[in-house]
Amino acid sequence: MSNPQVETVTTSADKAKLGAAAVLLAAALFAYYYLAKQGQWVQWGALLVLLAAALAAFFTSEAGKSLIAYGRDSSREVRKVVWPTHKEARQMTGYVFAFVVVMALFLWITDKTLEWVIYDLILGWKR
Repeated sequence: MSNPQVETVTTSADKAKLGAAAVLLAAALFAYYYLAKQGQWVQWGALLVLLAAALAAFFTSEAGKSLIAYGRDSSREVRKVVWPTHKEARQMTGYVFAFVVVMALFLWITDKTLEWVIYDLILGWKR
């Protein structure tokens, strides 16, 4: 079975939209610090307006449209999930905790056994 090649074509208009979004984002940060003496309302207003413009420019590009499509697909998949009941979740949590305790005991016993074999029997070191 052959897999067809998928090529992503980025147009110059799309690159311009992404560039404009980056410039607007930088302008928002610059305006926020530059307008600090003008008062908080002006400072925050400029930041929010320029951030909104940057987001609008980004979401009109192909990357923004694909991000929106990914979000829609993800939310559609989350709605398909069959979530466990409260009882099932508690039982599975109990199983995990029991397994962790058993593994911790196993590793501790293995560690102490190897310590005893190596230091006491093979090397003859008495502590």
